[in-house]
Amino acid sequence: MRPSEGQWKAHKSLRATLSKIILLLETHYGIPRRTSPRNPLNILIETILSQNTNDQNRDRAYQGLKKRFPRWEDALEANTREIASAIRQGGLAKQKAKRIRAILLWIKNQEGKLSLSFLRKIDSEEIKTTIGALKGVGPKTIHCLLLFGLGREAFPVDTHILRIGKRLGFIPEGMDAEEAHVWMNSVIPKKKSLSLHLNLIRFGRSLCKARNPSCDVCFLSKKCLYFVHRVSILHLREGEVKR
Repeated sequence: MRPSEGQWKAHKSLRATLSKIILLLETHYGIPRRTSPRNPLNILIETILSQNTNDQNRDRAYQGLKKRFPRWEDALEANTREIASAIRQGGLAKQKAKRIRAILLWIKNQEGKLSLSFLRKIDSEEIKTTIGALKGVGPKTIHCLLLFGLGREAFPVDTHILRIGKRLGFIPEGMDAEEAHVWMNSVIPKKKSLSLHLNLIRFGRSLCKARNPSCDVCFLSKKCLYFVHRVSILHLREGEVKR
């Protein structure tokens, strides 16, 4: 379905605003450079471990998994209880262990070996359909696989980026993370997915935190709906006090 003239103008305006935000982020944090894509299977498993936990716990779980099972073949030969024990620091260990083993088994049955290198010959939309059919693999996991494992243009939206996107106004307020992946594909400037993703993570960790964001020193406050709302409430309260 082709977008209406009004929708096209709205997207064009939003892309212009997003371009300014990207420029401000790059001015403040620098322009991330794309390195050689990492092992796609490593990225896939690592992203599954990141679900419903923070980066530190994800890293500990991944390190525990690789220490216990240096090769993915070793993990496939193990049972889910052994995998769960290795990744317990990441939370939801039993659930993630079942998913990891099922995915490894699926890849082995598909390719005869534990490798996702075959994905390099497949277009991104087919990858979304094929890998997205696996249990436990949602849009964020697929987009991380595309961006970091295959060097493609993709924009992973986690809970933090969803929060920041709504505060800055480039993701609609009522949109969930799954919808936001489709939405961002239509508004993000070409070849800026990696830059925006990584710089928004830096921005969220340093200034735009979930609780008590540092709005008073934020270089994006003039473009932030959340900041405008906070200021409006503050002025309203000050007015009530004066009465």
